[in-house]
Amino acid sequence: MANCDCKRYQVYNDKFNDILGGRADLQLAHQEDFPFAHEAGVYLPKSDTLYVTSNQIMPPTGQEKTIIISKLTRNLYNQWTRHQIPHEIRNPSSGAHYNDGLLDGILFCSQGDLDSPAALVQLETEYPFRLRPLLNSFFGRRFNSLKDIAVHSDGTIWFTDPVYGHDQGIRPAPELPNQLYRFDPHTGDVRVMADGFGRPSGICFSPLETVCYVSDTDFIHGDGNIDFSRVSTIYAYDIDHRSQSAFLTNRRVFAMADVGVPDGLKCDAAGNVYAGCGDGLSVWSPGGVLLGKVLVPGGLANFSFGRKGELFLLNGKKFWLLSVAETVRGALGEGAGARGRGGDRE
Repeated sequence: MANCDCKRYQVYNDKFNDILGGRADLQLAHQEDFPFAHEAGVYLPKSDTLYVTSNQIMPPTGQEKTIIISKLTRNLYNQWTRHQIPHEIRNPSSGAHYNDGLLDGILFCSQGDLDSPAALVQLETEYPFRLRPLLNSFFGRRFNSLKDIAVHSDGTIWFTDPVYGHDQGIRPAPELPNQLYRFDPHTGDVRVMADGFGRPSGICFSPLETVCYVSDTDFIHGDGNIDFSRVSTIYAYDIDHRSQSAFLTNRRVFAMADVGVPDGLKCDAAGNVYAGCGDGLSVWSPGGVLLGKVLVPGGLANFSFGRKGELFLLNGKKFWLLSVAETVRGALGEGAGARGRGGDRE
């Protein structure tokens, strides 16, 4: 591949060259002196804006650590500006754009704190940024600390709920196992879709929504404890439709991260699976073959697809713009499109 920087791009399969194309380029787009770009990564193409959440920080005024939400906007000269969004979400993490016909906004996983429950919440994208709580318990049993979201084309919201908040001392003792859930905001139905995880984290769907990918990041706990005998694995499930509902079947190991954990997950339109890992961005084929890596010092917690041929990489204090082949785009509008209640395409 032309202009391949082998120190930055590790190619394990020729198909990765097709993803990188002849224009592969990694540029530092914005930098702050605190970890503002840690999770979320929700891109709105109409306004060309990206919403991100910080890691826990100690604010200049205040006695408790907090997490802030930032809105990154790009001007005609490809320069990015950060604006802090006022909100009352308790420790927000990952998010997704969602339009249910009533409120066009961004879903956030609110991890909660010692007093407030973990919850799914929806935040308007414009002033006054009104907040709409959607779900804060499993039939009265409090969630642990919601981590990541994927929105199905039928309007249902799928999310992971590990015990990281309790690990970090910001949540009470768990009342539920580490599980994956599915919530229908129109009917109120909430269901456990999968269990048996150490720390379920990232989640995404294949382009045709026939496969659900979930990462287990039990390798590292919220208190910083690391154990190389614990999993750092992406699992794949078939989405099976029966009895007018959805079930996850045929759990199998899809891939394992060799450095750190596969935190945020997303698919491109070709079905390749991307993950933010301890050494940067890793990409696997739909068959679980490691195609290549984009190395980023310090690794990635999350990322998002942007316009065609670009990805936004969240690296804590640094926000990177990765340019790849123009044929590369997110599956199902990953990181881009608003998602509403539509027909089931299975």
